[in-house]
Amino acid sequence: MDKQDTTLSKITRLLEQSYKVRVNNLQESVKLANEALDLSEEINDKALIGKSLNMLSLFNMICGKGSKALSLAERAIACFESLEDDRGVADAKYSIAGIYYKTNDYHLGMIYLIDALVIYQKHNDWHNQSRTQKSLGTIYEILGDENNASEAYRIAIETAKKCKNKNLESNVYNPMSGILLKKHKPKEALEMINKSINLKLETGDDRGLAFAIYGRGKVYNYNKKYEKASADFIKALSIHEKYNEVFGIGMTKHKIAQLCLETGEKKRAKTLLKEVVAHGEKYNLSRTKFKASHLLYEIYRGENEHKKALKYLESYLMEKDASINSQTVKVIENYERISKIKYEQQEESLRREKEAIIIKEKQAEETANMRQSFLSAMSHEIRTPLNAVTSIISMLKERADADDQKLLTSLQFSSKNLMRIINDILDFSKLDSNKMELEIHPVNFEELINNIKETYLGMALDKGIDLNVKLDAALSRFYELDETKLFQILGNLVSNAIKYTNEGLVSIDIDLISSIDNKDTISFRVKDTGVGIAKHEQNKLFDSFYIPTSITTRNNGGTGLGLAIVKKIVELFDSNIMLTSEKGKGSTFQFELILQRAKKIVQIDRKQTNQLKNKIGILAEDNEVNALVMGQLLKQWGVKIERVKNGHDAVKVAKKAKVDFILMDIHMPEMNGFDAAKLIKDSVNENQHTPIYALTADVTAVNNKDYLAYFDGFLWKPLQIDRLFDTLVNQK
Repeated sequence: MDKQDTTLSKITRLLEQSYKVRVNNLQESVKLANEALDLSEEINDKALIGKSLNMLSLFNMICGKGSKALSLAERAIACFESLEDDRGVADAKYSIAGIYYKTNDYHLGMIYLIDALVIYQKHNDWHNQSRTQKSLGTIYEILGDENNASEAYRIAIETAKKCKNKNLESNVYNPMSGILLKKHKPKEALEMINKSINLKLETGDDRGLAFAIYGRGKVYNYNKKYEKASADFIKALSIHEKYNEVFGIGMTKHKIAQLCLETGEKKRAKTLLKEVVAHGEKYNLSRTKFKASHLLYEIYRGENEHKKALKYLESYLMEKDASINSQTVKVIENYERISKIKYEQQEESLRREKEAIIIKEKQAEETANMRQSFLSAMSHEIRTPLNAVTSIISMLKERADADDQKLLTSLQFSSKNLMRIINDILDFSKLDSNKMELEIHPVNFEELINNIKETYLGMALDKGIDLNVKLDAALSRFYELDETKLFQILGNLVSNAIKYTNEGLVSIDIDLISSIDNKDTISFRVKDTGVGIAKHEQNKLFDSFYIPTSITTRNNGGTGLGLAIVKKIVELFDSNIMLTSEKGKGSTFQFELILQRAKKIVQIDRKQTNQLKNKIGILAEDNEVNALVMGQLLKQWGVKIERVKNGHDAVKVAKKAKVDFILMDIHMPEMNGFDAAKLIKDSVNENQHTPIYALTADVTAVNNKDYLAYFDGFLWKPLQIDRLFDTLVNQK
């Protein structure tokens, strides 16, 4: 064996040993991987350089050194891409995903995980499929989607068994135990976590054992067996500290502090929580930090220590706003705030609690105005991250293989349902202030109705009921209408009907009543065989936030805004909604619309067109995730983009060279989109007459009449990809 072969063998052994000992001696793992990297660079073997960098990235991520881990993974990707080694690229992307989602950038984490999973599936790599599915399950669980989390965990266990890796299998039993605990099944949760502990003891994975013992402590804590819980948490903490497992240290100390509060050790709880905050700052563990800050705020508020409470409330709010990109978390928090504003006037959102501590109490008459301004502001906060989610899903579906379609379809359904709830809440703000108008354009009516059925068919099938659609054959296929508003009307009616129907069916009947000239009068009926509405509650049913008392014990969620919005949108169409219902015998909602028939719509398949190829544009967008998504989307269409992060830079770039269009976000640092558009249009430059499109999630932006003339159109977030394409193709 020559010297080269000897070195290659040594590097391989070093990497194998470094990965093997990571469970018991992480410092030794780093040392061995660095030695492997040095030797790989000496012989200039890019494949081994990439593997060494990947290994070091993983170990640095575990140690909480996110920036270094990210830099190492990016170097690894460059090595593997030069070799066209997609397996190596997948390993690096898996590491990057872990860095992102452990610092709460769930969108980017999911993007990299799915990219890695596609490659692992192509190579039937069961080991890495298991790791990736477990990580996806973790993200779903953080976002509150327990159904998809459970499915990802199930696949992770299945693939771990295929490659006969008990360590991977045991890793999944831990979070599955947590889900069972959330479902108030402590007995099953304990059985599951004990399974994980036994496998960890069998495999000798000391680091993994710490997480499993922590999981058992949670079950004991749930059952109020505080001594056993405390013993498990302390044992888990000692192992985490032994290996400097920074995420585990912060998580476990926080749980011990919660246990201390439950057992009356408030002083110790405060000391631990302050340690967690400092730990989170040191290692950029924002989620750990803001959870501890929030608990400290609640403790000091309960002690009437308002100054200290304010300190930790400000820390919580600042950290949460800076770190959480999860649209689901934001929506849940904002929905809770809205409910408190309406029903518990003294209980306001966390954003308003700082003001509540200082002022002490609010006047009841302020509630309505506060809700109005709050909803307008939140439109930007909620829709901005959701824009990335919906766009990424659409893009991934175009290039995903058959195995990924089920996952993406499920994710798409969840995002659509989330978008419907958000639209209900935000559109209520505009409807309540009479600022909403219909946007009429030609629509494929038959396709729209079929889309509504497909959207809610899964919901109906899950309940074991039928969802039928009867479309009158005499109806035109194309009409002039606002398809988004009609989708909202029927979507709310259908989803409500399914919620309150446990057996039988829900039907959508659409009939032609009459035709005069080019206009048709059309009847829409949504009928169910559900619980029905009591007579004395039918008059209040369309009131804002009203939920009938006769059905408040249901398991289904809801904002109480759906039917109020339906009523207002139907009135925008100059019509009225009618209800016929009998308790125990179902309900029928009916309305009529007069619609003008439209000419046949010729659909453009954006994937098959080159109409935007070689176009040049400026993208002004400060949000990194949205900029990444938009850049990829425009790149697919052949558009060359110069991206800037604020309005000031947008003006500078616009003065340099002529472009075909400018996409301008409204809310940006240094200079907002309004002022930037005004400067470009009011000064003599290459792009004084270039179309500028407002790219915004703020539903109130269109009300700024002083600046409307500077924009050639508004593109609302979450973006409709077809609408963006049509806008850029058909620009003046």
